[in-house]
Amino acid sequence: MTDFSEWFHDILEEAEIIDMRYPIKGMHVWLPQGFKIRKHTLNILRDILDEDHEEVLFPLLIPEDELAKEAIHVKGFEDEVYWITHGGLTKLNKKLALRPTSETAMYPMFSLWVRSHSDLPMKFYQVVNTFRYETKHTRPLIRVREITTFTEAHTIHINKEDTENQVNRAVEIYKMFFDALGIPYVITTRPEWDKFPGADYTVAFDTLLNDGKTLQIGTVHNLGQTFARTFDITYETESGEHEYVYQTCYGLSDRVIASILGVHGDEKGLCIPPAVSPYQIVIVPIIFKKGGEEVLKFCKEIKEILKNKGDLRVHLDDRDIRAGKKFYEWEMRGVPIRIEVGPRDIKDNKIVIVHRNNLKKEIMDYYPESFIDDIQRILHDVNHEMSEKSWKFLNENIRPVASLEEAAEIITDKKGIISFNWCGEDSCGTDLEEKIRVDILGVQKDGLGEKKCINCEKPAKHVTLLARSY
Repeated sequence: MTDFSEWFHDILEEAEIIDMRYPIKGMHVWLPQGFKIRKHTLNILRDILDEDHEEVLFPLLIPEDELAKEAIHVKGFEDEVYWITHGGLTKLNKKLALRPTSETAMYPMFSLWVRSHSDLPMKFYQVVNTFRYETKHTRPLIRVREITTFTEAHTIHINKEDTENQVNRAVEIYKMFFDALGIPYVITTRPEWDKFPGADYTVAFDTLLNDGKTLQIGTVHNLGQTFARTFDITYETESGEHEYVYQTCYGLSDRVIASILGVHGDEKGLCIPPAVSPYQIVIVPIIFKKGGEEVLKFCKEIKEILKNKGDLRVHLDDRDIRAGKKFYEWEMRGVPIRIEVGPRDIKDNKIVIVHRNNLKKEIMDYYPESFIDDIQRILHDVNHEMSEKSWKFLNENIRPVASLEEAAEIITDKKGIISFNWCGEDSCGTDLEEKIRVDILGVQKDGLGEKKCINCEKPAKHVTLLARSY
């Protein structure tokens, strides 16, 4: 793909994912095809979270005094807040913020809900829109002013150990989620200057797009007792004393959808994982002058079998246009499997299966009793092959370096992700970012023995990743 940015912009329009013509910069409209991908993606995440979280829904508006309570947190968002100053023609006594994130909306309520140690842990999540006045160059689904798919979880615990366990649980949740989508990732602990405002530390998931830039697709934050002390969230211990709780939060955004499209797409268009594709199968009848009715009847029969007995999302394209035009359209939209049926196929009791991920054609004997199992096998294979391909691309583009010069050369020529030894000092890290114009993603692992930092040559404490990022 020669120009990923142009490809991404064009495919969002051509495949009817979103409409970017909404008259506010950084905001867009979800079209039916894009909304279906979004819906199926959220269903996967909801199924995972529902195992041990409760879904809630908090208001959009946050009073100014509540937002201002946590100074460190607000400082991280103060340039991005949208404010409501009037109700109709009446000036409000207290400004209201459109939610940039939900801590200051939810935690005053948590202080009312938490009473005893027996109440804990509490684990909640919500799917909402958030608003941030993004001042950088906006990009659809990647850098927006209205995040329409903000899925955030918030948990409350008795002690540090339970909180650390929940951070680990959140990481496992996101690994399960991204694995289901075939999205490869690196997991790092963000440097101090790039952690979530008010958090003790932040763990992040990043993936690699086809242009060699990384995209942050999920974050997990250990909040310690920072917000508990600000919003007075305490519980009564078994001995009758009152202690501050410990908290975590973790979230995803529209960037998950961007990663599905950007990681798996190719020159022919989208390539959507079966689990989230609006249609998992499209049936294209090959109709000539003779035998057309028989072909259509057969196609309708296999559609009903797949839909009703296989519980699959299937579409029969019986439009009166050339088959080649249909092939182009469904390949561009990324439907995982295309079934082609013509008069000769019916006569020979065969159907043609085309795999979208590699455009491989497979001629399959048609047996009604095993048809659904055969299609499910193919969908599984498509999903597995897509995942393998994306992980291969990521792993091939993570390169260790021994010097700053080598890092700069690789970032310029090959892009991708650099693995390097770092002392861990903030001043060294920010200096390194400025020198070669990259972002330190974060620490991948600790313990390096006698190795030295590639920037300041002090003893290295961490193996760290850097890249050019969105």
